Amino acid sequence: MSQQSAYLDAFFDYLRFPSISTDSRHAADVEACADWLVARFTKMGLSAEKYPTAKHPVVVAKSEKKPDRPTVLIYGHYDVQPVDPVEEWDTPPFEPTIRDGRIFCRGATDNKGQNFAHLLGIEEALKEDGELPVNIIYLLEGEEEIGSPNLPAFLEAHRDLLAADICAVSDTGMIGPGIPTMTYGLRGIACLEFLIKGPGFDLHSGVYGGAVANPAQIVANLVASLHDQNGRVQIPGFYDSVVELESWERDMWAALPDGDAATLAETGCPGHWGELGYTALEKRWGRPTAEVNGIGGGYQGEGSKTVIPREAMAKLSFRLVPDQDPVAIINAATEYLKNQVGDYCEIEVEPGHDGPAYVMDPHSPYGKAAQRALESTFADKPRLIREGGSIPIIQSIKDVLGVDTLMLGLALPDCQIHAPNENFTLENFEAGIKLNRALLRELAQG
Repeated sequence: MSQQSAYLDAFFDYLRFPSISTDSRHAADVEACADWLVARFTKMGLSAEKYPTAKHPVVVAKSEKKPDRPTVLIYGHYDVQPVDPVEEWDTPPFEPTIRDGRIFCRGATDNKGQNFAHLLGIEEALKEDGELPVNIIYLLEGEEEIGSPNLPAFLEAHRDLLAADICAVSDTGMIGPGIPTMTYGLRGIACLEFLIKGPGFDLHSGVYGGAVANPAQIVANLVASLHDQNGRVQIPGFYDSVVELESWERDMWAALPDGDAATLAETGCPGHWGELGYTALEKRWGRPTAEVNGIGGGYQGEGSKTVIPREAMAKLSFRLVPDQDPVAIINAATEYLKNQVGDYCEIEVEPGHDGPAYVMDPHSPYGKAAQRALESTFADKPRLIREGGSIPIIQSIKDVLGVDTLMLGLALPDCQIHAPNENFTLENFEAGIKLNRALLRELAQG
């Protein structure tokens, strides 16, 4: 059996675990996947242990520590998203299938493929060289897809076990095929939902219409008031702490493939929207937002039912940039919403989850080492980007362990993470192994 075939066989074994963290029916599968990882790490020569949490276990593997070498923490997650709607999968979601140079399976890119490529890079180095150029701590959790509820406490409780000089993560994306991409920033997040209460029960819209406030109309008014005609958020103080993009960032992003066109192509939208004076990539990666994630109230069935609903609701999320405090944003949004509602109805606001934005200096010594590793792997100059999504645990690693994170993504824009037919290219699977080898060598040099 060739080395590539052996790698793929092992990867397929990993993928076959339906380690869906959000579904209690798969708790045993999540546990079994963690056990499989412990066995794999142990077989390749690392010390490995499974640590229980309040829900799903954490797996930690370590190399023998050499005092003269930096310690690199590699983070990833072995849990996956649900597969619904299952009928939209072309092949069974937990039976890995190769088609057109891609591996189709739930978790193929997010995140099993990316973290397993790093594992194989370490295994390959140990076999060929007998040792690693750095000390390795490998941390894999089983709850990332449900917000990592137990990992911050695990970090706090195991500071000494996880002490490192730098963290590396491959759970982000590439600009496009063959384009090495380093993500140095992530937007933060703050969520809330609000409920508007009007009459004590649904009213006949003919009998009472015009004399009482309609909660659905009030929700619509509030949602519409969040932005001005140019897409700028109208909550007082929303932009007070925003750190503006630096000129090198805008220049770097302007030199990337046409982000405006790509945004329309990826989303199917007919045109752009948002703050004036910013490109699509700048709006997606470096500007804060207010978004409506859900809105509802009143009759939703077929045909007409002429009522004034007794209540209506909306769910909001705010994507945040460096120096914006998520709690302060939730408080400001709550005050704004309450101030917009008159005494003709009631409003209840419920805060949701939150996490700060993360940014590191890509020009630091470790940042430059990561760029050298990317360039040697892909034979091209790395592009430096931020991403619009949020990975709150990255900031937790910074806060608790005091180290920055190098985010070296291998996910392509069309890999369909969280969707049916999730896939990972064979090319990027192999590149991930090569990237790990190069990264550890470069980090050893500082």
